[in-house]
Amino acid sequence: MIQPATRSLPKDFKFEQPKSSPVVVNFNGGQVTSDAGLSLIAELDRKLQITSRLARCFQDYRSSNRIDHSIENLIAQRIYGLVMGYEDLNDHEELRHDPMFALALQKRIGIENEPTVLGRSNK
Repeated sequence: MIQPATRSLPKDFKFEQPKSSPVVVNFNGGQVTSDAGLSLIAELDRKLQITSRLARCFQDYRSSNRIDHSIENLIAQRIYGLVMGYEDLNDHEELRHDPMFALALQKRIGIENEPTVLGRSNK
């Protein structure tokens, strides 16, 4: 009888973001997202500069000392939300707490030197 091949999967997968604490992906629960594919979309966007080129089409008339989010980040947030199936702007009230959206927009997440742990969602 032939023994089935067994795959040994690493216990944790780590993603390093330059402006963030480490992100650890595992299947132990914790802070959960079903939007992990967004990291690939964001990486593709950064390489092709889609949202950054689109943002340059807009003139920002806001006072610079009162700006929390750049035009580029606002555009990226909206586009990423649409790509991930969040059609309504009111979805972004909840998505602003989603660790994958924070990573996609290269925002700091988690506590300094403490990894953000993303688990499997049953969404």
